[in-house]
Amino acid sequence: MTDLGPVAWPPAPIRTERLVLREPEARDRAAFIELLASPEVHTYLGGPRPHDELEREVPGVPGQWPGCFVVDLDGAMIGEILLRRAPEHGRPAAVGKVDLGYLFLPRAWGFGYAAEACAAALDWLDGILPGEPVVLHTQTANVSSMRLAAKLGFTEVERFHAWDAEQWLGLRSPATPSD
Repeated sequence: MTDLGPVAWPPAPIRTERLVLREPEARDRAAFIELLASPEVHTYLGGPRPHDELEREVPGVPGQWPGCFVVDLDGAMIGEILLRRAPEHGRPAAVGKVDLGYLFLPRAWGFGYAAEACAAALDWLDGILPGEPVVLHTQTANVSSMRLAAKLGFTEVERFHAWDAEQWLGLRSPATPSD
């Protein structure tokens, strides 16, 4: 049992036209550190963490928990997708729903990889947990993330102020299983 319910983890790799979503491996450690230390990636996420601190703290195989997918392009990690239950102490509209998160290395921005990977992860989720609502949080100032949320079918539930910025919470209505 995971925080995604009775979902077997890890799943088989998910393949798209250009990408593979897979479980993290030891070879991904440097890319995880790069993601967490990147000022560009963390512009809207409270700022980067110090590289030397990450070198000490990131395990040999980072991201080994249910709901964490490495986004792989041509055998190298370019980002991660996170699917996890929103915490009980979070926004009331999100509590108990699956929360979609994603981080991509700046060199992978602007090619549609985030949309492709997130859509594949959501399709996978629809297949294993039909009818499951999904939420997504982002800062309203993060124009790219707001555009991606709309493209993925998220609609605004609320805006709120947190972490010294206006935040946006969107909901993707559950896909209805086809008859």
